[in-house]
Amino acid sequence: MRTLTPLKYLGAYSASVQAQITTMLENDTLGSFLLKKYPNQHKINNDKMLRDYVMDLKNKNLRKSAPLSKVIYDKKIHVINNALGLHTFISRVQGSKLKSKNEIRISEIFKTGPEAFLEMIVVHELSHIRVKAHDKAFYQLCEHMLPDYHQMEFEMRLYLTQLDLKGSIY
Repeated sequence: MRTLTPLKYLGAYSASVQAQITTMLENDTLGSFLLKKYPNQHKINNDKMLRDYVMDLKNKNLRKSAPLSKVIYDKKIHVINNALGLHTFISRVQGSKLKSKNEIRISEIFKTGPEAFLEMIVVHELSHIRVKAHDKAFYQLCEHMLPDYHQMEFEMRLYLTQLDLKGSIY
């Protein structure tokens, strides 16, 4: 019986799923599996395009939610926070008023890659505008905006594993 290599993005999945992914990595078939399913990269490669993309999704799904003050790709997220995206809510006192800002920062890893994975990360971060914790209500909102959210999250974790261990598929 072989020992599984630690798969940092897939640690929460069963040993049998991890074994299947390890076999795909050993046989060098994970990349071709992902490329067949996601043959094209998206073209949303700067902060203005990302903001427009996020605002379209927000306006479609969360029209009555708090406004966003900043949406950017952030090259520090993955390294510093071990996260893929961040939603921050900042409250400041300005004079006699309390001002609040919502910001979404997406890891620069997603400047390239399939649009489906960018959409999944954006949906996740937008959901935090309404629900702060990762609880049942949060995941229900994610699924409302993206019905196959959990499948996309799994495949995005496969993609990150591929990037880490074998390199880009594009």
